[in-house]
Amino acid sequence: MKIQLITLFPEMFKGVLNSSMLFKAQDKGLVEFSVIDLRQFGIGNRKAVDDTPYGGGDGMLFRPEPVFAAVEHAKSLDSTAQVILPTPRGTIFKQSEAKNLAKQELGLIIICPRYEGYDERITSIVDKKYCIGNYVLTGGEIPAMVILDSVVRLLPGVLGGENSVSIESFQDDDKSTEFPQYTRPDEFMGMKVPEVLLNGNHKEIDKWRENNKIASSPNSLDL
Repeated sequence: MKIQLITLFPEMFKGVLNSSMLFKAQDKGLVEFSVIDLRQFGIGNRKAVDDTPYGGGDGMLFRPEPVFAAVEHAKSLDSTAQVILPTPRGTIFKQSEAKNLAKQELGLIIICPRYEGYDERITSIVDKKYCIGNYVLTGGEIPAMVILDSVVRLLPGVLGGENSVSIESFQDDDKSTEFPQYTRPDEFMGMKVPEVLLNGNHKEIDKWRENNKIASSPNSLDL
């Protein structure tokens, strides 16, 4: 899978893309990341990418020309890639969305908005709009990191453990159903590991885990 990120702050992705599972996924040849500096497609000598909104109001908006040009460049490198835009008006990004993107195995082009937002005409070249939570961020870089991390870890061969993905939280989107887990030591500060987990009887262990799944229903999210 090829994932291209369009941003005004390419340096924000250096640590994320070169650490932990995302680095391992690249090292194994399972995914390829590239970061596109939107400023390269800016207008005029100052490489402008934003302007004031028609109708008045505070803040600045991404102009359509630089974004269209950046997406066109990304598409020239991967013509079938889906274009994703993090936005408050998008679909709530849940585990099912991550699964669908991972299963399709198509490339992704993620636009990272900044300032007050973007010219609405940019949405005409967007395939999917997602929002990740009911809070305000300074830009789309962190939502982009959330999306790419959640998708890449689902690609076959990235995590390694055969069942590690299937037992995780939020497999049904709205409810966390992962059971409590323990490791050594058997007892710590008076707190003991449940005896059933130490007896080696996998049938009893599976039953205990099923009976002790933690269920919670988080509120809907919006970015």
